[in-house]
Amino acid sequence: MPIIAIVLIAASGSGSDWPHLFHNVLPRATLRTLLLLAGVAAATAITGVITAWLTASCEFPLRRLLSVLLVLPLAIPSYLSAYAFGEFLDYTGPVQTALRAVFGFTTRRDYWFPEIRTTGGAVLVLGSVLYPYIYLAARAMFLMQGRAAADVARTLGAGPLAVFTKVQIPMARPAIMVGLTLVAMETLNDIGAVEYLGVQTLTFSIFDTWLNRGSLAGAAQIACVMLLFVVALLFVERAARRRQRFTSSKTTAAVADQVRLPLRGWKRWAATVACLLPPLFGFAIPVLVLGSYALKRLDQFLSLRLLSALWNSVLISFSTACVAVLLAFLLAYATRAARSPFTTVAGRLSSFGYGVPGTVLAMGVLIPLARLDNGIAGLTRDWFGFSTGLLLSGSGFAIIYACTVRFLTMAEGTIDAGFHKLSPHLDMAARTLGRTSAQTLRTVLLPMMRPATLTAALLVFIESMKELSATIMLRPFNFNTLATLVYEDASRAKVEDASVAAIIIVAAGLVPVFLVSRSLNKGG
Repeated sequence: MPIIAIVLIAASGSGSDWPHLFHNVLPRATLRTLLLLAGVAAATAITGVITAWLTASCEFPLRRLLSVLLVLPLAIPSYLSAYAFGEFLDYTGPVQTALRAVFGFTTRRDYWFPEIRTTGGAVLVLGSVLYPYIYLAARAMFLMQGRAAADVARTLGAGPLAVFTKVQIPMARPAIMVGLTLVAMETLNDIGAVEYLGVQTLTFSIFDTWLNRGSLAGAAQIACVMLLFVVALLFVERAARRRQRFTSSKTTAAVADQVRLPLRGWKRWAATVACLLPPLFGFAIPVLVLGSYALKRLDQFLSLRLLSALWNSVLISFSTACVAVLLAFLLAYATRAARSPFTTVAGRLSSFGYGVPGTVLAMGVLIPLARLDNGIAGLTRDWFGFSTGLLLSGSGFAIIYACTVRFLTMAEGTIDAGFHKLSPHLDMAARTLGRTSAQTLRTVLLPMMRPATLTAALLVFIESMKELSATIMLRPFNFNTLATLVYEDASRAKVEDASVAAIIIVAAGLVPVFLVSRSLNKGG
């Protein structure tokens, strides 16, 4: 429904909207978006692949600790990272203050310092928090490859670098492409960071055209262009993985399957530094900046404004998690119990929502709901003499709807993976013992699926708490979540006041990171 609504709204625009957008908005916004996508993709690919290979295939000081620390930037939303870097690298920030103190500079004209509020600054900010998508996918593939393929390459005279570039990376390419696609979609979805850093991407242009310029049809037309970007990304990802089929033979039980290459001399310390810098930029700097501000404002933790935003965030996130997990469970169980073309198509359609940026979803959700509200209000006014007002679009329902569409993929994937771990023979055995399908589901499958279901609910809950792009456009009047509270304060150049809510968001984001870290420790 959101996608159909966007197309219809775009087609209903006047003839003057498109020429204006084509000549004045789209060229610059498209170019900035492409530059940002290319820069973030390159930065995350280099960082993620190299650190994944080092922690999976090499032995160096602090390897096990760093393999966990490299995941921490997942807890930092991109907009919080942008606010922190803006403060950290600003003229009054600690970096430039130390630079002036060391070299004796007195004014900004005495020295050159790179500007954070540029496309390059946005690449730095987004790349520092998004590389774990590629790191996790690539590291899992490197660990699964074992040592057989690498040993064969070495017997043919290939050195460690040649094995890495000609054997291990090509074998890990499907996973790397999946990670790159997630990075690109998160980059397209971002609005808080790019707005704060002054980068006018397509996402920001939708926000600006709709709310600031009052052109709904023009915003919908830009949204259609963004949907083309999403389709192109999905096509490239599928094409890159096409015909990528191989198996990696494990070695015999008498030989350890994963023998890491021991690094010697300066190389071992270079590997340590290379794996330490990404979490330093992606996690330590934002937490230190925001945490230092929050420590000076401990009284705000009990302010009514913050507590109200916290309650709204919990309520929206909990509702979204419940709805998304219920729908995901129905989809996954339907596929398991009765695989058919209908269930297959339904599963694929549900997974498309994650690729749609939050601003696009917000537009596609709000307009149909508003028209439905107006229709209901008109009927009650004509029949009963009173108006119901905005029942759906004027409440948190619209936010829950958009977040459910966006994060249903996450819940469905987690629950489907849980079902795959349960043998179909369990269902058959229960049926032979006289259980019906409903009884089998209730007494056998549901208890065994509890860990996967709770994990899916937790992931959706945390992601909904961090969601900004859809929430900022769908929230009712005088309704704030933690994310929108941070956005409001940062937009008024009050990052210090936003730090308390930001730290709560980071603390919530550390929960799934902790779960991932446990699995990394098990995998070595």
